[in-house]
Formats: sequence, C-alpha cells, structure tokens
Amino acid sequence: MTSKQIERRFDAFKTFMAIAIALGIAFIVISFVSESPVEAIATFITGPLQRKSRIGNILEMMTPIMFTGTAICIMYQANQFNMIGEGAFLIAANLTTWFAVTHETWSGLPLQIACLRVGIVTGVVAAFIPAILKVKFKANEVVSSIMMNYILLNVSNYILYYKMRDTVSGQQASYKIPERAKFAKIWTGTRVHTGIFIALAVAVLMYFFIYRTKWGYAIRMVGANANFAKYSGISIVSVAMATQLIGGAIAGLGGSVEMLGMYDRFIWYGTQPGYGFDGIMVGVLAKNNPILVPLAAFFLAYMRIGADVMNRMSDVPIEFVDVVQGLIIMFVAAEMFLSKYKHKLIVNNAKKQLEAKEAAE
Repeated sequence: MTSKQIERRFDAFKTFMAIAIALGIAFIVISFVSESPVEAIATFITGPLQRKSRIGNILEMMTPIMFTGTAICIMYQANQFNMIGEGAFLIAANLTTWFAVTHETWSGLPLQIACLRVGIVTGVVAAFIPAILKVKFKANEVVSSIMMNYILLNVSNYILYYKMRDTVSGQQASYKIPERAKFAKIWTGTRVHTGIFIALAVAVLMYFFIYRTKWGYAIRMVGANANFAKYSGISIVSVAMATQLIGGAIAGLGGSVEMLGMYDRFIWYGTQPGYGFDGIMVGVLAKNNPILVPLAAFFLAYMRIGADVMNRMSDVPIEFVDVVQGLIIMFVAAEMFLSKYKHKLIVNNAKKQLEAKEAAE
C-alpha cells in the first residue's frame, strides 16, 4: 500500500470519526434537554427518509450547495481562499431573473441556455475583482471577497428594487420568471428539477479537470508547494487567477440553476441565501475533492432536514444542527486530530514494505 492510499483512507476515516464524535456529543446533549431523547434521536436519523417529500427536500437542498462546494474545492486546491461564492451566487441569480423576465418571448431551450451563460459570466466578473486585487496588489482575498459580497448584495438590492420589482406582488419580489425558462421537475410530488444533473455533471467534470489534466496538476502543485511549482515553471499568478475565476463561474452557474429550478420570482432582498458559506462546509467535508462534493452536500442537507423534522416532532430546537455542523467542521479541519494514528499507519506500512523487501532478497 502506498503512502497516498494510506492518506486517502485516513482522510475518509478521519471524516467518519469527526461525524461520529460530533453526533455522539450532540446526542448526549439531547439526552439532557429532551424529555424523550430516544424518540428525538430516532426522528433525527430516520425522519428525512420517512416521506417522499422529505427525500425530495434533501435533493432540493443539496443541489445549490453542490455548485458552491465544487467552486470552493477548485479555489482551495490552489490555496486561494476566496469567499466570493456567496456574492457570485446571489448576483447571478438576480441577473438571471432579470434576463429571463426581459427576454420572455424567447423559446424555452435557447432562453435557458442564455440564462445559464448569464450566470457563468456574472460569476466570473464577481470573482475577478478580489482575484485581481490578490494577484496585482497582494490584497488578502478573504477580506476583499467578503467585502465584495456586501457590494454585490447591495447591487442586487438595487436591481431588484429599481429594475424588476413587481409592485403588485405584495412583497419585495421581481416579476414572475417565464415558465418556458424554468427547469422541468423530474420527480412528481417534489420540486426536484433537472438542475441536479447539471450540479452532478459539474462535480464530475471538475474532478477530472483537477486530477486528470495538466492544468489540474498545476493547480494542485501550486496548492501543495507554491515555491516548488514556481521553480518548475508553473505560473503562480495564472493559476491563482484561473482558479478564482473558475470558482466564480461555477458559483454563478449555481445561482442561475437554483433560480430557474426552484423559484417563480427573485425574492432575496436585503439578505443573502447562505449557499456560498454552506459551500465552504461542503468543501471542507469533501477534503477539496470535487467527486466527494455530492456526498458531502447530501450529508449536510440530510442533517438539516432531519433537524427540521425533529424540531417539529419533538422538543429539541432546530439550532441543534448548527452545533453538530460546527463540531464536525472543527474536527475535520483540525490537522492534529488523529495525527498520531496517521503517523502510526505510515510507519507500520513502511516497516512491512521493508520486511517484504528484505525477505525477497
């Protein structure tokens, strides 16, 4: 067994243990705060699978965070900690709605494709500013992208309120999105739509891009050791710029897909949907590997639907899931968590290989 195989197995084991410990602590807390802890825990675990509508809710919830989770994986692979996913998702959803409303005479498929292009381009433009600030002026991309998110929120508010607000809707909402622009529902009795296939396809394509192409190798090399990558002839500036723009494009595409698949109007006025920050959790759980994003997104959505069901059917508050999420992220992100066990596995494997080599000689 190679060291890489050991590390991959250890990462999976570490994530599993982080989840198990977090759930264990949460269940202990439940046993103190709930009058019927066993029923509450059983509801949390099995509740999301007891009805078709709840399973649909899981799939609906995981679709947008697959996009933002994949975007985070691409950027973090190159150590570009850009947080623009939230703003890119929001402004892309906003401009997608505006485009669909103002081009309602177009036929279905061309209008859908054009809307997705609007989302991709919008995401790239949103990510460009913190990316160029990092590359040209060495600005911290975490700070600049968070500030950019607030700028995009207010730009979105302006476009909604002054350019496409439906004054007779009774709320701060846009005009209705044309039916021909919307994605088809694929499961009767739920709102699961064809956009989920786009999300899965993006995750798979980005996995092959990162792990099966020379550009992906350059990205991983920069993330692992920027100095070595530079001396190997890899352009650090190009990689830093490209990964952030790709991440922005994916997050923007997610905003378009979510709007065309789940909503009749754009309704996010004065608030952000939160999918960009959910994407960070998904990326951490997936260990920045795009192929694991669907699994991580499913787990996060499952927990949230389970917490919602438990909240409605027991005396445990829904904030319980926030505690579990926080514990899981802390354990997964902690470099020293189970580090001794990892070291022991590598040492034992090296000893076995050495003994096998000596026996063969």
